[in-house]
Amino acid sequence: MSLSLTKLAPAALILVGSMGLGGCATKGFVREEIATVNQRIDGLDTRLQTTDGTAKQALAEAQAASGQAQQNGQRLDQLNSRVDGVEQRMAESQRKRPRN
Repeated sequence: MSLSLTKLAPAALILVGSMGLGGCATKGFVREEIATVNQRIDGLDTRLQTTDGTAKQALAEAQAASGQAQQNGQRLDQLNSRVDGVEQRMAESQRKRPRN
């Protein structure tokens, strides 16, 4: 049993040592990486707010244009009625007019 323990002891020591030393990041490195990511996020947030403002403005303009188009459609309907009335009166006056 002592023979197998002496063979496994160096392997176990190497395994424990490699796990303890491997892959630890320093606080400074992590802070630098987080700062870089935060700067990118802040830039994207600014662009998102600008895009959102532009989209809201475009929506408001589209809604105003839609309202104006509806008003124009109503005015055209009214004018069509008036033109139809004028055409009917002209047709009646031409029928009633004596021919020479």
